[in-house]
Amino acid sequence: MFQSFNRQVDLMKAYFIGGGIGSLSGAAFMIRDGGVSGRDITIFEKRLPYGGSLDGARLADGSYSMRGGRMLTTEQYECTWDLLSTIPSDSRPEENILAETVAFNELHVTHAQARLVDINRHKVDVSTMGFSMQDRIEMTRLTEASEEKLGNSLISDWLSPPFFTTNFWYMWQTTFAFQTWHSAVEFRRYLRRFMNEFPMMDTLGGVKRTVYNQHDSIVMPLVRWLEGHGVNFVGGATVEDIEIATTDGRHRATRLALTQDGAQRTIDLAADDLVFYTAGSMTDATSLGSHDTPPKQLTKDDSHGWTLWEKLAAGRPEFGNPAIFNSCIPESSFESFTVTCRNARFFDAMQSFSGNVAGTGGLVTFKDSNWRMSIVLYTQPYFPNQPDTIKIFWGYGLYPDRIGNFVGKPMSECNGAEILKELCGHLRFPLTMFEDATCVPCWMPYIMSMFMPRSYGDRPLPVPLTSRNLAFIGQFVELPEDAVFTIEYSVRAAMHAVYQLLKIDRAIPPVTPYDKSLKVLLQSVVKSFA
Repeated sequence: MFQSFNRQVDLMKAYFIGGGIGSLSGAAFMIRDGGVSGRDITIFEKRLPYGGSLDGARLADGSYSMRGGRMLTTEQYECTWDLLSTIPSDSRPEENILAETVAFNELHVTHAQARLVDINRHKVDVSTMGFSMQDRIEMTRLTEASEEKLGNSLISDWLSPPFFTTNFWYMWQTTFAFQTWHSAVEFRRYLRRFMNEFPMMDTLGGVKRTVYNQHDSIVMPLVRWLEGHGVNFVGGATVEDIEIATTDGRHRATRLALTQDGAQRTIDLAADDLVFYTAGSMTDATSLGSHDTPPKQLTKDDSHGWTLWEKLAAGRPEFGNPAIFNSCIPESSFESFTVTCRNARFFDAMQSFSGNVAGTGGLVTFKDSNWRMSIVLYTQPYFPNQPDTIKIFWGYGLYPDRIGNFVGKPMSECNGAEILKELCGHLRFPLTMFEDATCVPCWMPYIMSMFMPRSYGDRPLPVPLTSRNLAFIGQFVELPEDAVFTIEYSVRAAMHAVYQLLKIDRAIPPVTPYDKSLKVLLQSVVKSFA
């Protein structure tokens, strides 16, 4: 079905450093499209379980925790659905994950009726974007500007202060996690990449979700598929160095130095061996608190998660500039929280208030919240084998360094109980609403680091022009036209890296140009004047 490449696959070994979705999908592409035996592929991961940022787990006390609550679309995510169309579902092995997800979303259609809630607990009318003519002109000017012209400018360099009080900004910001000080280039990419979502911003009608959380619905079936093909998974392993030999300006990875279970060892790389490195991590140095304790404020000095990229990039500018992304935690952090409810009291009250059955409302954002707090109620169960008496929801705050409206301290200093007190304040719910609940906060210092203002070259290409056998994957590589902070970006980067190094003769699904669709453009213009 797929045209393979010219090298001798039986002589090649492939090593993936990092066990996130980029490495998992890259290994799958090697097997499916490149004809590589899974036995010749090894994936190293420092912290288990596999899946990287796509995590989700039941903790020892029976409560649940997950760092993210991701929304998908079937219109975008071209490479992701290409991959998942060939991976069997865990819950329905006769179906692939794509078919399962499409069928699930036909039953659970998103149509938010309480997208924004103000300080008076009033559901804001978001049928209008709230633009002035100046707002429209400025956003059009930003959208039409070239990336060269935008350079490393900030969003706030292009948009005036009134823009950041519009309904559109509150919805777009909290859907995608932008801040005014983030990259104008990335904001522009989002405006163009997701332009077809613009007319549905008030209802989040384009949002799709998996049957369970993404770890159980995407990661685990993919891991099992790879295990079934013989892929070697090595947990508890930290790759400390990738030794590089440079000849005539071309770099070749020659040796891996790693620590595994406290022991050090090296792997010498043969001439045909390939290395795929997940550079950087948006969930590096994350820490969990508890219902009674706030999370610790960790940095990269605690995790050393950026050390290898910094080492590789030293003296090799084509390998990127990690300092651009990891040097300002106050501008790249936010805090999330997962709530385990042991009765239906909150869900019943929230469904009555919002008008949405759980799983159909998308984000509810408290727009006047000092923390810029948002929550989302999922279709239950959200985890396999979740007890019937348990209901789970997730939320986050974009400004964890600010004093709460109802709690006299920053979100970053709050335990789970205090976060629920703040939430009850915005909803005017009694604290007894959560007397049987557990809230687990999660501090993420680099979760928005991909949005930091950057210049061309600060992110390496998936396969740098000077590299013979080393590829970069993950969120911190350069893919023209695509938008970071999505599963799609990691999958697409892995596809580019694998196809290029293996010389696979199969077209990579292109980014769908909704920003060039006359229908979408017309709908967006009409919506902007609503």
